[in-house]
Amino acid sequence: MKKTLVSALTTALVVGAASTTFAAANPFSDVPADHWAYDAVSQLAADGVIEGYGDTTFQGDKNITRYEMAQMVAKAMAKTDVSAADKAMIDKLAAEFADELNNLGVRVSNLEKHADMVKWNGELRYRYWNQQVKDDNTSDKTGTDKLLFRLKPTAEVNDHWDVHAQLDATTDVSTDESGNVSLARAWAQGNYKNFTVKLGKQDLFSTADQGLTFDDSFSGAQVIVGNQLKATLEAGRVDLGDDRAVASDEFNKVVDKASYQGIELNYAPAKLTLGAGYRHFSSADFKNVTGYDTDTTPTADDADIWSLGAGYNFDGNWALAGSFAKNAAADKFRTSHNVQLSYKGADKANKGTWGAYAAYRYLGQNVSFFPTYDTARSTNVKGWEVGADYAPFTNVYTAISYFNGKNIGDKANDDNVLFGRVSFFF
Repeated sequence: MKKTLVSALTTALVVGAASTTFAAANPFSDVPADHWAYDAVSQLAADGVIEGYGDTTFQGDKNITRYEMAQMVAKAMAKTDVSAADKAMIDKLAAEFADELNNLGVRVSNLEKHADMVKWNGELRYRYWNQQVKDDNTSDKTGTDKLLFRLKPTAEVNDHWDVHAQLDATTDVSTDESGNVSLARAWAQGNYKNFTVKLGKQDLFSTADQGLTFDDSFSGAQVIVGNQLKATLEAGRVDLGDDRAVASDEFNKVVDKASYQGIELNYAPAKLTLGAGYRHFSSADFKNVTGYDTDTTPTADDADIWSLGAGYNFDGNWALAGSFAKNAAADKFRTSHNVQLSYKGADKANKGTWGAYAAYRYLGQNVSFFPTYDTARSTNVKGWEVGADYAPFTNVYTAISYFNGKNIGDKANDDNVLFGRVSFFF
């Protein structure tokens, strides 16, 4: 980087650009008054951002090192009377030269998040399901291809608050039919020491049971308090309709909104994780759900779901996890449980990482409303599942899994699902 370019960049960072500042006396013999950068160089020297070479020369055509640039950035950072635009540019340079600044003793740990007030992340995801349901007389096989394009902007409000959103666009590859672009998430988040609050449409994930019951969204408020022992309080409204692949009217899923309140406790010391949760839902449409009342005129309009979970990471490679959940308000299909043994796991940021798992899942339809499992094309099933994932390139993730199970209920039909996924993150 040429020092003349550095001068031009740094000038823009110093409050009172050359056009609005008073030019100091000529500090360098090799920068005459008629030079195009004279005002900028003089002002920077007067502000103490640049010093020259001690022999009255500036040597503006000489290449500089990253450490020399970092020194100038550090001096610009020390200025307090700067505009918001100049401060943003200083933060960007500080993020670029963070390592050199840290070596110079200048702490920039918080600057990176200020460098860009709005950040965009996203994903292009392809998924394939092949489901075969059969009994003694019939066999029904269906295949589904889904393409998802997701954008996730984050905007900084101040030192504690951010605004988040998630935009989803889906395409059915098998029919080439595109769905609407939807605002899937939108929430404000406040981050404080051992305290986080979220307001808006956000994720609803049952951490206590590792996603056995819920991996979807709700609209409302969430408060998380604690460090190793965390308490999560949630209240709002949940759409329990057919807005995910796992929900199906064939199995009498709820098709309307429900008011929602929930609490979770999660404890994660070292290699052990423990969790317990309770979630209450209320909707008149529960009266139309199979398994809530044995009467000819069902009256139940609540779901009271209790869940427990535990996990242990043995050596950084092997992990064992189990969970159980029950809907105390339901008469049938009221319990779910899951046991999973995992080995390693793919990390999209690390090329070549991989993992595999084997699990047994029992998913009652009146308690596992939206389980996290990719093979759960329909709940009210039980069976074994095996899977593996792999990161062939940085920020590229692939996964494959197979579920071999049966329906829970009067007709124990076979229900087998093959699932595949490829995701590109940016």
